[in-house]
Amino acid sequence: MLPESPVKKKTNRGFLVAIASAVTLSFTGIIIRVIFEDYHLPALILAFWRDFFVVICLLVICLIVSPKTLAIKRKDIGLLVGFGVILALFNILWTIAVTLTGAAIATVLVYSSVVFTALLGWLLLGEHLGWVKTVAVLLCLVGCILVSGAAELNKWHTNALGIITGILSGLFYAFYSLMGRRASQRGINPWTSLFYTFVFAAIILLTINLLPVEFASASAVVPLELFYLGEQWHGWGLVLLLAAGPTLLGFGMYNVSLSILPSSTVNLIVNLEPVFTCITAYFLLGERLTGIELIGSGIIFMAIMLIRFQKPKLAS
Repeated sequence: MLPESPVKKKTNRGFLVAIASAVTLSFTGIIIRVIFEDYHLPALILAFWRDFFVVICLLVICLIVSPKTLAIKRKDIGLLVGFGVILALFNILWTIAVTLTGAAIATVLVYSSVVFTALLGWLLLGEHLGWVKTVAVLLCLVGCILVSGAAELNKWHTNALGIITGILSGLFYAFYSLMGRRASQRGINPWTSLFYTFVFAAIILLTINLLPVEFASASAVVPLELFYLGEQWHGWGLVLLLAAGPTLLGFGMYNVSLSILPSSTVNLIVNLEPVFTCITAYFLLGERLTGIELIGSGIIFMAIMLIRFQKPKLAS
């Protein structure tokens, strides 16, 4: 038996990291659901504290393990600020989409990012886009529609603004993938880019929450509302768990996989997230998978396998 080539080994590692990212990120929706149901924390206040705690946790880890990880070059500051702006806008748009259309429809709309990432990666970064990847993208979209339950027509009680906002959230999720790939091309450590991306995103979300208006019924109206949870320490613990667990580890591994594989490939693999969320919700919350959801999950797995067994292509 011939030994695996270095390219194949690196490709395998990239796929494993991306799948681990999808598994970790799948806990995000479950924890957020518990926080909303138990504490009714406004979405953009949660988004700020989530990003803030990610920054604090990663700062402590970097100072202990490798302080040089925090060093950046002056020429990279603009890219990292843009990275943070993209993340903040994605959080804002997705929150508004959920408010206007509901979670199921917003989920489908945000996963339009697989199309945007494939096309933009091809146009802007020169990533390969053949018939195999095109078919995989379409299969992922169909699978996400079935898994989210948005195939049911009665869930499409929405408006044009909601649809446009949801599609824009998918576009900015695609931009996040492309920015991560661009950062890796510049040789920026994935954890370095993660830290500064969340720093700038937290600053933007804090500014929005401090504006003297209520933003999409989800932000603070007065500064004191930032401390909405008050002395509900269990709630603060859940927010910290959300930040230190699925957010920090999930996005961190996502950035690492972007340094190995093309952004469109990584985005396709991470579309396994709603599948893992359904499986996790089944065991933790007792939510049962319907036949349609099982079919959708199978279609997404089929798309990932299709893209996996084509000729290995690494991020350059």
